[in-house]
Amino acid sequence: MEGTEVRKLAQLEDAHWWYRERRHLLAGQLRGLLPGRALDIGAAGGGNTRVLRDHGWDAVALEYGAEGAEVARERGLTVIRGDATRLPLTDACLDLVVAFDVLEHIPDDDAAAAEAHRVLRPGGTYLVAVPADPRLWSEHDLAVDHVRRYTRANLSAVLERGGFAIRSIRSWNVLLRPVVALRRRSSTGSDLEELNPVVNLGLRAVITAERYLPVDRWPGVSLLVRAQRRD
Repeated sequence: MEGTEVRKLAQLEDAHWWYRERRHLLAGQLRGLLPGRALDIGAAGGGNTRVLRDHGWDAVALEYGAEGAEVARERGLTVIRGDATRLPLTDACLDLVVAFDVLEHIPDDDAAAAEAHRVLRPGGTYLVAVPADPRLWSEHDLAVDHVRRYTRANLSAVLERGGFAIRSIRSWNVLLRPVVALRRRSSTGSDLEELNPVVNLGLRAVITAERYLPVDRWPGVSLLVRAQRRD
């Protein structure tokens, strides 16, 4: 992702309905896990790193680009620069790796999964979120440097080849999928933009309602996976 997009994301993520819900989903995945050492790959503005920190984790943000690393440091986070396919960490040194909206940017996603496996301790947890459904491919994906969108089957295959056991896989942003599909047909660039506060509040209400409905097996805009290092 270009530096301008990283800056835009950092400005948006505190209030934007999509990023708020993603942080809520991450917090939910942390329940039941004993805090330890965590790595947030592709941290960008650091919103997810702060969730980890606030839940007691010794969390480090990893960013490939200088701009993203600078943004995270400005927000008081511990940051290292590195490539997700060649992590600058020793073997079996982490309890948790988070890669939210990262794998879709990496041509060799198998290498990224294998690296996550390498740096996790036995039984460690890998939390992955990716954009779903190749049918939703649009100019937005090109603008934010996506290589692919995933299905449940091909995402599971990548993680299993990397040495992980899938513990759960769910869709999210399900209720708004028809709206997204319609918007993407005429998309001319990134959807990362500041919204009218009323619109933002309305979308936030819809995505919040989704928490209480049994729709996580339906087609959505994103997929969320919890996997465990298999030894």
